Amino acid sequence: MGKGSKARSYKPSTVRRLDILSGNECAAPDCSNQLVARDEKSIISKICHIEAASEEGPRFNDLMSDDDRRAYDNLILLCDECHIIIDNKDNEDDFPVSLLKEWKYEHEKKNLVSAEKNSSALRHVIRAISDTDFESDNEVEESNSNNDKFKIPDKIEHNCVKRHCSIINEYRVFFGKLNSLYKELEDNGSIRKNRLLRNVRNIYVKVKGSYVLDSKDPISVVRNNADEIFDEVQEHLMVMIGNRLDIDREDIFFAVSVVMVDGFMRCKILEEPSKK
Repeated sequence: MGKGSKARSYKPSTVRRLDILSGNECAAPDCSNQLVARDEKSIISKICHIEAASEEGPRFNDLMSDDDRRAYDNLILLCDECHIIIDNKDNEDDFPVSLLKEWKYEHEKKNLVSAEKNSSALRHVIRAISDTDFESDNEVEESNSNNDKFKIPDKIEHNCVKRHCSIINEYRVFFGKLNSLYKELEDNGSIRKNRLLRNVRNIYVKVKGSYVLDSKDPISVVRNNADEIFDEVQEHLMVMIGNRLDIDREDIFFAVSVVMVDGFMRCKILEEPSKK
């Protein structure tokens, strides 16, 4: 593997999230170039590293690992022209890390608000996850925590979450909307909330087990791999329901992300902090 190549080996979930929150538009605020060509098939977007993938690139940070460099928080989706301009070493001082992160945040926030309007996707995903039958699987250990027992920063710190801090903070605002949908279903006699949370927990325990194996210190393993475990749970959910719903992948991804963050807040994904 060549130098810097791992930093350019992006996870499918990372690319999907970048694509979905791009709104098919370059993230540079003074650019309106689309990221899919006029044939509606050819991809003309470029994944740009905010802090460079290799020492030769602009804004290189030698304290980052390659996993950090290829992580979602360090990537921004641009058109080809803006990518060339921003990665030109002669322009490095004009495009500092702080500016590119601001571009990314404001651009994706705009598209997140647009996705929020589709509550029907959340309903469909709730039904799809809760309808999955895990009865043949071994019963998993259940978490009894309520969301208000621990502060979100405590959960993030306890599990050493790094790359997913932004998505947790972005999507936690939908906790109330998800609770309203759960209540609506429960008022109609459904127990989907409990079944959904149990199924999410089941997937997490399975993924966690593939990392922990027979370790005598499982919490350390979880902390060292928290972001990777989060990614894999999300991928499992996407694969599990992706072929069962006839709605846009963008809407599915948004809804699954909301469910993931809700599961984290309820301690169904990753581990509970110690009670104080």
